[in-house]
Amino acid sequence: MAFDFTQDMVKAWRRENGRVGVRNHVLILPVDDISNAACEAVANNVKGTMAIPHAYGRLQFGEDLDLHFRTIIGTGANPNVAAVVVIGIEPEWTRIIVEGIAKTGKPVEGFWIEQIGDFETIRRASWKAKEYVHWASELQKEDCPLTDLWVSTKCGESDTTTGLSSCPTVGNMYDKLLPHGLYGCFGETSEITGAEHICAKRAATPEAAEKFMRTFQAYQDEVIEPFKTSDLSDSQPTKGNILGGLTTIEEKALGNLEKIGRSSTYIDVLEPAEAPAKGNGLYFMDTSSAAAECVTLMAAAGYVIHTFPTGQGNVVGNPIVPVIKISGNPRTLRTMSEHIDVDVTGVLRRDMTIDQAGDALIGMIKRTANGRMTAAEALGHREFSMTKLYRSA
Repeated sequence: MAFDFTQDMVKAWRRENGRVGVRNHVLILPVDDISNAACEAVANNVKGTMAIPHAYGRLQFGEDLDLHFRTIIGTGANPNVAAVVVIGIEPEWTRIIVEGIAKTGKPVEGFWIEQIGDFETIRRASWKAKEYVHWASELQKEDCPLTDLWVSTKCGESDTTTGLSSCPTVGNMYDKLLPHGLYGCFGETSEITGAEHICAKRAATPEAAEKFMRTFQAYQDEVIEPFKTSDLSDSQPTKGNILGGLTTIEEKALGNLEKIGRSSTYIDVLEPAEAPAKGNGLYFMDTSSAAAECVTLMAAAGYVIHTFPTGQGNVVGNPIVPVIKISGNPRTLRTMSEHIDVDVTGVLRRDMTIDQAGDALIGMIKRTANGRMTAAEALGHREFSMTKLYRSA
């Protein structure tokens, strides 16, 4: 009889909107790049807070501005965040961010620098941040079903071992947990190249398949076709992929798709940083294959734990979402063991099955939700990379 994962509990924070978070951050969140210094000053004043500086936020427009707002609001709205102080250069965009985060019900307040200056803004924001830290530090964890978590995935520094071990490990986890209510997410549109027809067949409905193919074709039309006379081999596959034995993007794509398992199907296709709206299940998100950028977008969509298969070894983390690294490459476990959370090298040695590897990953997800710091967290990796669609005005 299959195990009922809905009875498997973790200790986590149940937020005001009912979502489950596995971390309890108080964020000092800049609206724009020129508010970074004020945010960092507040975080320096008030221990227990975290500033997330970034490079964008001025003179953006249209779809690019929509994505910027969606990413910043989604970051503050993520269930791993208890409360947010927002700082911008001017009031209008600051209010948009604050109002978006406030829809979750969590405490959030905004401050702006124009006509006030850094000193006074930092003073006011520091008092509010201190208030939030005291409040958040007394929030209690409660028993929550494991399958109430939202778990995303992306692979990085892929090689011949990822498609054989670490990516199927994630797929096995999804096959086991998605039927019991888990929300999942995969993406990396460029890395589906050559296997897009296979990915389309894994859609749960013809509508989802058609939406995926439109998304994939838009990538081909906007990115590949205008530059098809250029040498794209420095990007897909990367030099690291080639060193790891992957000679074509098709090989990489087939390994990438192992992350969605044998039986799982995706129910919808999301824009970058778009929160899922069709209920529990697996979603495809249109993202770059750049590690920090992809994880940032999935965190902004509301995913609270990220699973990251790697072959050659990757160090990426995220400020608000714990990133669990899985590797089946024996050399990587020897040379970069401090970065790996789940060792599945036994799959290649044939003393561990994919089923056992999936169970090991589920066990690590539970431990992470219960408070274990991931390797990336312990090593201080807080990579946060905004996606920009085109030049600013």
